[in-house]
Amino acid sequence: MTDETRQMSILSVPQCWDLLSGTSLGRLVTSVDGNPGIFPVNFAVQERTILFRTASGTKLVSSAINNSVLFEADGYDREHGWSVIVAGVARLLRSDEEISEAERAALVPWTGSDKEHFVRIRPRGVTGRRFPFVGAPAQPAAVEDPVLG
Repeated sequence: MTDETRQMSILSVPQCWDLLSGTSLGRLVTSVDGNPGIFPVNFAVQERTILFRTASGTKLVSSAINNSVLFEADGYDREHGWSVIVAGVARLLRSDEEISEAERAALVPWTGSDKEHFVRIRPRGVTGRRFPFVGAPAQPAAVEDPVLG
């Protein structure tokens, strides 16, 4: 492997959307009154927007009040890691038409809580990077359940 092939590469916007479409867990980054927050969310890509569901609470309030958000998702395979960041405007979907369109994404919340609200992030910018691993990618550490052992 040459030094050139080991370097990080910038992804095109279509490559970014392809990668986002192939994963379902990302992070919503918000800031309210100067206080940053980051929240893991399961999501879907729908017509080059990011769609997620939420219950009333911090994610919903901060994304609806502070429309400027970042959204990040990442992943890896045996040879490369990648990260995509979407800078955009988050909006709570309110009209029957908007909600009906969002429901077509068949986005099911991962948690048992009732997440009846849809939020859509319309991108202002999408950037991504892919970087090769020098060695084998690190495997996630197993999390031991203190109750189950």
